[in-house]
Amino acid sequence: MEKWYLMTTVVLLGLTVRWAVSLNSYSGAGKPPMFGDYEAQRHWQEITFNLPVKQWYFNSSDNNLLYWGLDYPPLTAYHSLLCAYMAKFINPDWIALHTSRGYESQAHKLFMRATVLIADLLIYIPAVVLYCCCLKEMSSKKKVANVLCILLYPGLILIDYGHFQYNSVSLGFALWGVLGVSGHWDVLGSLAFCLALNYKQMELYHSLPFFCFLLGKCFKKGLKGKGFVLLIKLACTVVASFILCWLPFFSEKEQTLQVLRRLFPVDRGLFEDKVANLWCSLSVFLKIKDILPHHTQIIISFCFTFLSLLPACIKLTLQPCPRTFRFSLVTCALSFFLFSFHVHEKSILLVSLPVCLVLSEIPFMSTWFLLVSTFSMLPLLLKDDLLMPTVVTMMAFFIACATSFSIFEKTSEEELQLKSFSISVRKYLPCFTFLPRIMQRLFLISVITMVLLTLMTVMLDPPQKYPDLFSVLVCFVSCLKLLFFLVYFNIVIMWDSKSGRNQKKVN
Repeated sequence: MEKWYLMTTVVLLGLTVRWAVSLNSYSGAGKPPMFGDYEAQRHWQEITFNLPVKQWYFNSSDNNLLYWGLDYPPLTAYHSLLCAYMAKFINPDWIALHTSRGYESQAHKLFMRATVLIADLLIYIPAVVLYCCCLKEMSSKKKVANVLCILLYPGLILIDYGHFQYNSVSLGFALWGVLGVSGHWDVLGSLAFCLALNYKQMELYHSLPFFCFLLGKCFKKGLKGKGFVLLIKLACTVVASFILCWLPFFSEKEQTLQVLRRLFPVDRGLFEDKVANLWCSLSVFLKIKDILPHHTQIIISFCFTFLSLLPACIKLTLQPCPRTFRFSLVTCALSFFLFSFHVHEKSILLVSLPVCLVLSEIPFMSTWFLLVSTFSMLPLLLKDDLLMPTVVTMMAFFIACATSFSIFEKTSEEELQLKSFSISVRKYLPCFTFLPRIMQRLFLISVITMVLLTLMTVMLDPPQKYPDLFSVLVCFVSCLKLLFFLVYFNIVIMWDSKSGRNQKKVN
């Protein structure tokens, strides 16, 4: 009884923090003519409500694709339509065709914020609570603490409730998928992940670990027996779910192709705005966009991404277990973020979700990563006037993790999941005993760097010759840290001695 009382209190605290952040500004507030993501979401409600399905993804006099044209999969469009029906009931002016463009009011802001909160309550938060409750070898209070830390992760709160998006929907579906396939409900888990993929195409970041984990399960059961039956069930589930989601767009070939063109806009370039990935960071020294042909950029980014995620995927296929699956989700999503084509800064949330899932296993490194991931979006958050919510939520998250998991006491080789790796290195370098101290000092340097760069960005004016100096520095420094984390998580996977035991396995 006490556990559920505490769990309810924690969820209410998470909701309170979310609503407090939602009282602040949002993307593009009062900034015509394009405004921002808030207006994009409102505009999609306008389009899906007033136009027939066949016109949603096509350019026309009523649907100017250059003005926040719909560029997410059908499930996002259906969600926009559902919100539009609610908006129509409250105030039809909010979604009136043409005349509602750029609509802003306190009542409308309240409505839009409420739609995010409702989606969070229905999809993401229940998945987080259930996931933490299913963790083994943890006390009830530790499970509650884990829920608290995940719900207080500042990156997702600031983007969904500050900047304004519905990332909790796709991430929530993905988490339900993780719960399903980790708990031997493979068909339901596959269905949940297909919903995530049909809500946001960026869920492709998580697709290979799901594929390799389920394929490994089929191999393990035997492809001449139960494994083959499972493979057929999974294939039918995936095909059926995609057909149901895409059915209105299968009537004509051009319809399907137009939706795909909108979902994968390869003409937009290697990266967009200031993002903490390799290509944006390299462009400081080498203008890749100008030097290499467009198709060459696509090939190079594909090769880097594929080679980076290959080791984890191979191990997961050969040794399918929930623990390796969770860590593979981290490395594959991080590989996509760092090396793939046309990445947005907000895509770091796709890496943060699986890191939240391993928070109880490696609290020190997970807390560090989640702070860095939020810091990497600083230029975007400052653009939306979200400095104060960013500072407060990051401090609250850090305090929650530090007190719940005693992170500074868990930096031994074993608790960093690096014991097997260190033993291997010591065979050739006996003096290799300083890894925990290095990690502690790197963490300290990392935090000091983030604080100093934040202060510089806020308090100092950049040189006229380099107006984006501080934004570029934030992205470059964040990229270096993320590359370090990519190496670290790959080491954890490849030298993992606990995967056979399925420690802290989701039942």
